[in-house]
Amino acid sequence: MTLKPCPPITPAGYAALKARYDHLLGTERPAIVEIVSWAAGNGDRSENGDYLYGRKKMREIDRELAHLARRMKVLRVVDPGAQVDRNRVFFGARVTIADEDDNQQTVQLVGDDEQDAGAGRIGWNSPLARALRGAAIGDLRVVSLPSGSREWEVLAIDYD
Repeated sequence: MTLKPCPPITPAGYAALKARYDHLLGTERPAIVEIVSWAAGNGDRSENGDYLYGRKKMREIDRELAHLARRMKVLRVVDPGAQVDRNRVFFGARVTIADEDDNQQTVQLVGDDEQDAGAGRIGWNSPLARALRGAAIGDLRVVSLPSGSREWEVLAIDYD
């Protein structure tokens, strides 16, 4: 039996997941429980919109809490600032790349739970991140995308 490696996450990403968990558990869920108990005291529950909506909302919150708890249990926090080899692309690196048309962009390789392409954070298991892993400045990497293959050159590597 092979053990599946723990997915990496940055300290900031883990803190954001923990903050979401704490907010749901400490603020949102108690508010919904209060509404549901108030609505339950109003009589017939079959036609009580507050009760029915509250129960549905509570199930959604409980599902998200369970998901977050499972994720936080298996994630491995990796501090990009502690990276020893700063000449290659590893987890947490901020990489400036250029395509064939010399269009430059900067991306940061982060955990899949914290990816946000609009902010330049790409998931560790995305095609571009997999292609960039281990690259050094000046390396050319080909990425296979649904729209076809694209070649990227690594221009700069930075670790926060």
